[in-house]
This record gives sequence, structure tokens and C-alpha cells, in this order.
Amino acid sequence: MTAAAQGIGRASALALADAGATVFATDINEDALASLKTERSSITPLRLDVRDPASIATVRERTGPVEILFNCAGTVHQGALLECDDDAWAFSLDLNVTAMFRMIRTYLPAMVEQGRGSIINMSSVAGAVKGVANRAAYCATKAAVAGLTRSVAADYVTTGVRCNAICPGTVETPSLHDRMRAQGDYEKARAAFIARQPMGRLGTPEEIAALVVYLASDASAYTTGQLHIIDGGWTA
Repeated sequence: MTAAAQGIGRASALALADAGATVFATDINEDALASLKTERSSITPLRLDVRDPASIATVRERTGPVEILFNCAGTVHQGALLECDDDAWAFSLDLNVTAMFRMIRTYLPAMVEQGRGSIINMSSVAGAVKGVANRAAYCATKAAVAGLTRSVAADYVTTGVRCNAICPGTVETPSLHDRMRAQGDYEKARAAFIARQPMGRLGTPEEIAALVVYLASDASAYTTGQLHIIDGGWTA
């Protein structure tokens, strides 16, 4: 799995380990990854830059074939289309979509050969389900993740490989806190995020991790090509 150092990725790594999986937890933040190993002996931390094909190839050599691939890495660019320059657009596309394409392309052949595999892609309610203001690049890339997910599911449905996407609403993560601080008034920004949630609260990484475990397991063996919305009623 990618982006395992914090937030949803970290919670998912721990939850998968607790469910009995042997987890290869990857990220560019090696210091944060290291503590995962001390928490669960079944977790192996590996440095991975998902934007670097050579780094992906090196990690594939370390892990060998896997039965589960969770593509969690991503970025949130804030701004409407006219506030998104070429560099921000390219970075968003590279990290949110192209890196995922490369990870799937790297691990899918062995899944097909072994006749078994679950690919889980991190999409979002924003873009994949609804338009959200001031998230032009993010919405576009998360919509692309939804399309990629459905395409992989349709192409490989007869091979035993499943591919699903998770579409969270707003989740309490370190990256969200960073974006709140970047707006200049943390408390005001936090209040605004909470105000748009029908439940009156943000989601937790552990709640998303529970869905990851379900999609990774045989309990979801009849499920593929689906966008799993977990947003506290935001799109109800």
C-alpha cells in the first residue's frame, strides 16, 4: 500500500495487519514509516516515491507478487480552474492518477497469473460523485481515478482480479489540518469543513480503514468496479 505514513494510509496499514495481512507499507516519509514496524511486526516499511518508475520497480522486487494493492497516495490542490497553473495541474495528475496507473500496471500481471487480487484505489466524493468549489485539479483527477477503476474492473473481471474505489468525504487527517492552517484561520476553516457535514463531524481514518479491509478481503468477493461512498451523508 502507498502513503502509509499517516492519516488514512497509516490507519489502513494497521487495520490490514490486525486482519491478518502481511503488509508492505510504503511512503516517502521513512521516519514516520519506521514506527509502523514497532506497532505491528507483520508490517514491513519500504520507501517508495510513487512518481518515480524506478522506485516502483525497486519496491516490486522487494515485495514480489501481492494479492492486495491499496493506492492511497494523493494530493489536494486548492483553487478553481483559473487559480491552477500548469505546474499544479501536472503535479496533481502525476501523483493522483499516473502514479496509480503505474502501480497497477506493475502489480496486475502477477495478480492475473495467480487468478486472484484486489485493487483498491483512493478516489473522492469530490470529482467522482459531485463537483466541489475550489478543487478543480483535485476533482478532475479523482474523477479520472473513478474511470481508471471501472476500466480495470471491466477488463479483468474474468481473471479473479477485482478493482474498486473508495470515495471519502472530509476525513480528519494531518494533511487536512495542514490545509486548514494554510487558509490563515485554522478554527474558521475547521468550522467551515464541519458545517458542510450532515452528521456534524468529520470522518476518521479508522472508519475509512474498515472499508479498506472489507474491500481487501473475501467478504467483498462479488464486488468489483464500484465507487464506495463513505461521506457521512454529504451526498445523500
